[in-house]
Formats: sequence, structure tokens, C-alpha cells
Amino acid sequence: MDQLAALLDGPRARGAFLLRSILDPPWSLRIQDEAPLSVIAMVRGEAWVVLDDGDPLPLEPGQVAVVRGPEPYTVADDPATKPQIIVHPGQHCTTLDGESLYEAMDLGVRTWGNNRDGSTVLLTGTYSVEGEVSRRLLEALPRLIEQPGGSVVALLVAEIAKDEPGQEAVLDRLLDLLLIAVLRSYFATHEAPGWYRALGDPVVGKAMRMLHNNPAHPWTVAALATQVGVSRASLARRFTELVGEPPMAFLTGWRLALAADLLREPGATIGSVARKVGYGSPFALSAAFKRVRGVSPQEHRAG
Repeated sequence: MDQLAALLDGPRARGAFLLRSILDPPWSLRIQDEAPLSVIAMVRGEAWVVLDDGDPLPLEPGQVAVVRGPEPYTVADDPATKPQIIVHPGQHCTTLDGESLYEAMDLGVRTWGNNRDGSTVLLTGTYSVEGEVSRRLLEALPRLIEQPGGSVVALLVAEIAKDEPGQEAVLDRLLDLLLIAVLRSYFATHEAPGWYRALGDPVVGKAMRMLHNNPAHPWTVAALATQVGVSRASLARRFTELVGEPPMAFLTGWRLALAADLLREPGATIGSVARKVGYGSPFALSAAFKRVRGVSPQEHRAG
């Protein structure tokens, strides 16, 4: 598993909020949902994404914007259009005065807007939970990116208004696929973080994938070096140069990130999580968790 794959084990879409909006100008949505990550795909017409502290970004059909939260932003037909609708946490939409718009703007299955035949159509997908596993990736992203969406947008358009058994799972996976396609495209054309570039290195990339795929293994730098076919000193030096931290520090962060997610699963115990992520006892996991994260596993789960 690499860091892009890890993203799907962090804020992986599980019954994610997905909506098709059909609108006629003038329209402006003030997004205050506090979501850690949102994906906006332009299908028809034109829209602008406006950050409070950045230049307006135009979106044309086929383009996709990824917005990293939780700060508010605006999506509008024109940057000059004043917000008319506020999107609150839980995707509750109201007028500026707080009047609910749920019934007034309902246009059918996962469809919402002010005109069923409106000139603007956009799809919005929102990840509501920031998984600890994906934090390294999310922190590498700027507040707003825009890239072509490719064929995945057309697939979402075809599926979003269907009301069939298993449809939520289909849409979740399509949203994940669209996000990964956009991030791959972005990192291919912009300066990528060191750990992402390291994935392409024949030695360090292989070592990272081994740590990702089997975190419970009792790894040492020497054992890892043997597996990738270089000396211990060579691996340690090259890994640190490319990733920004030594192999065992990287492994500790990965194990504790996994543990943070697993601890919030129903029925999980500290002992079972410890075994899954490579700690010999609940005490060992608790000590490492407290040392690195500043809270105990119990406090993390309660929070």
C-alpha cells in the first residue's frame, strides 16, 4: 500500500455525501460544512470556487476542484455574486436567515437546485471524516487544486441519480476513483512531497511499500535492507534523504496512524489493535501512542 492507496483507508468514502446541483444564475453557495475534503466536478456551464484568502478559480465542464477544509469557501456562478445559500455541517442548507431549503430545492434522487433545466450542473462529493492514515497526504495538498476529471466524471454523472440496491457503494468507489485520478494528475504536474517522489525510487519505494503492506512485521533497518538488496547504511541514508525521516521513524508514524483509525472501529480493543500494527502488548502501544501523539489510546478513542 502506498500513500495514495492509504488515502482510501483514511477518508475513504463510506456513504459519502454526493449531490448533483442544477442551477440557473445568479447563484452563490457559502460552504461552511467544515468537511476535511470536498470534490467538485463541473458537468455543464461554469462556476467559480472562491477562497476567502485566495484568487477565484474558474471551473469549466470536465474540470474537478479538490478543496481541503475545514475553512469555509464559496462556490458561485460569478465571483461577484453574493452568497444566497449557506451549507452547514451535515450538509444542511439554509437561506442567510436560517430558513431550511431542503424541500424547496429538492429535485429528486441526490439532485438539488433552483431549476430542473438549469444551465449549470455540478457534482459535489464530500468526505466527512479525516482519517489519521491520510494526514500526511492531506497536509501535502494546497487548499485548492484543479485538474481534468477525465472519464470518471461521466461515470459519476451516469450513476449519481440512480436509486438501485448497492448504489451508495458504487458512488463511494467512483468518488474515491475520481479523487485519486485528480491527485495523480496534480502530483505529475506540480512539485510533489518528498515521500511521494520516494515511491518511484527502486530502493526506497520498495522499502516503503513493504512497511505499508506489513506493519506488524518486526522490522529492523537491517532486515529491510536485506529485503531490498542494499546495505543497512545505504538504505538508512537514502530513505532519510528522500522521505525526510529514517525508516524506523516512518514505520512508527505509520503504525500509530493505523492504530488511530483502528481504535475507533466498533469492538476494537487496545490489545487487538496492538497486534495488528506490530506492538507486542497493549502497554507497548499505549506508551508509543502517548509519547508520539500526546494522548493515550483511550483518550484518542473518546475524542
